[in-house]
Amino acid sequence: MSLIAVVLGSAAGGGFPQWNCCCPVCRLAWAGDPRVKPRTQASLAVSADGKQWLLINASPDLRAQISATPALHPKADRRASPIAAVILTGAEIDQTAGLLTLRERQPLRLLATAATHGFVAGNPMFSALQANLVPRLAVVPGERFAPLPGIEAELFAVPGKVPLYLEGDRPNEDEAGVNVGVELRAGRARLVYIPGAAAAPATVQDRLARADVVLFDGTLYRDDEMILTGTGEKTGRRMGHMPIDGPDGTLATLTRLSGRRLFIHINNTNPVLIEGSLERARVAAAGWEVAEDGMEIAL
Repeated sequence: MSLIAVVLGSAAGGGFPQWNCCCPVCRLAWAGDPRVKPRTQASLAVSADGKQWLLINASPDLRAQISATPALHPKADRRASPIAAVILTGAEIDQTAGLLTLRERQPLRLLATAATHGFVAGNPMFSALQANLVPRLAVVPGERFAPLPGIEAELFAVPGKVPLYLEGDRPNEDEAGVNVGVELRAGRARLVYIPGAAAAPATVQDRLARADVVLFDGTLYRDDEMILTGTGEKTGRRMGHMPIDGPDGTLATLTRLSGRRLFIHINNTNPVLIEGSLERARVAAAGWEVAEDGMEIAL
């Protein structure tokens, strides 16, 4: 048994270029510079047989992502979709808003932690997903389950934060367990997907070191990138994302990975989006790739 993965979207919330941004990197995209490629908001599609597909997160760009991915097109008469299940790694807008695209009476399973299901249930808009067609199944982190035939999955806790729209005066650390990563297995193949991580403790590093493919949070190159570009007031870690660079950044921390490794959930301000940039060269020299929309990964 093997795994097939398609990167539906590789950008952070807002996509790239972000609709209202003219930061140095977005400016290149608006000008049509060939060194940068537009990207939609992060999501992954995975299958063991090429017929039934699992989505990991449902971004606001899901309608366009399905259209751009022939494997996800309906194949039978009338209404039918190869999308059979969705796993949520959190309850952020860019992880859940695309669920509303899937409201057209299509049977599928929605899998997430109890905390994430609680946040989704708190928004009445998601009641458009009829319970008799879209059962919401709570998954306990650390317990294995089968989202599709031929695929075994496990959610695991990753340091992060509660969704932005729920922050208020709550701390940055995700005490409710809403921020998780997912490990997928098919036979001996292992893929780990972590679109958001404020840190990578030893337990997470050990899991990544065993994976054949890792797709990891590449939101910001520098921790103070949003501040330096004048596009925000928070550091990356305050937003729940460890930076790529720095003494305790991803490149310095995740040094034991031997499989294929890709940065995903890349913010519009991140210079690794620019092909030929010094930052892109540095991540490449460290053995990392920068994910692109439409990229296919076979294990």
